[in-house]
Amino acid sequence: MKTMKVSLRQALSRRQKQHIVDTSRVPSAVLLPIYYKQGQYYILFTKRTETVKEHRGQISFPGGAYQEEDGTLINTALRESAEEIGLRADEVEVLGELDDIVTSTSNYIISPFVGLIPWPYQLKVNGDEAEEIIEVPISALLDRDNLSKKTEIVDGKTETLYFYHYQGRVIWGATARILAQFLDIFAGIVER
Repeated sequence: MKTMKVSLRQALSRRQKQHIVDTSRVPSAVLLPIYYKQGQYYILFTKRTETVKEHRGQISFPGGAYQEEDGTLINTALRESAEEIGLRADEVEVLGELDDIVTSTSNYIISPFVGLIPWPYQLKVNGDEAEEIIEVPISALLDRDNLSKKTEIVDGKTETLYFYHYQGRVIWGATARILAQFLDIFAGIVER
């Protein structure tokens, strides 16, 4: 596990993060929590409730909109993770950042952070924002049989849309675009 952690931290630090600056959009952040369980790495997702304002019922990473008292976007991701699933900030080892992405339906700029979390961990779902925690092995996400893609024109630009399928669920939208970035980096480490 230590070797993977070091390799992932190095791979993330070597990248030139693409920042998006657009004052017409709402800054936000998510945590991509990974952990080691039963001989393999997993990513933790949440299923959003049907009562939240945006992205109802979607599978997402814990996170949300920046608040001034956060000070930094990493603090936003950690605060939201604590609120949504009971993951304490001091239990997360932040390994690095992925590229900012823009949501196409809700006007956010999302800054994703990759963090290693301990396992087992006593998580607690906040029923207001998240209704379920979903654990997905990274090996299942890397399996090309579980991925479908399509190309669309979004805001005048050609975009690849990703759809990751796992046990009857579909991870799509901004979460899938963030996941695709992460999996490219992770696969590069595994292949070495």
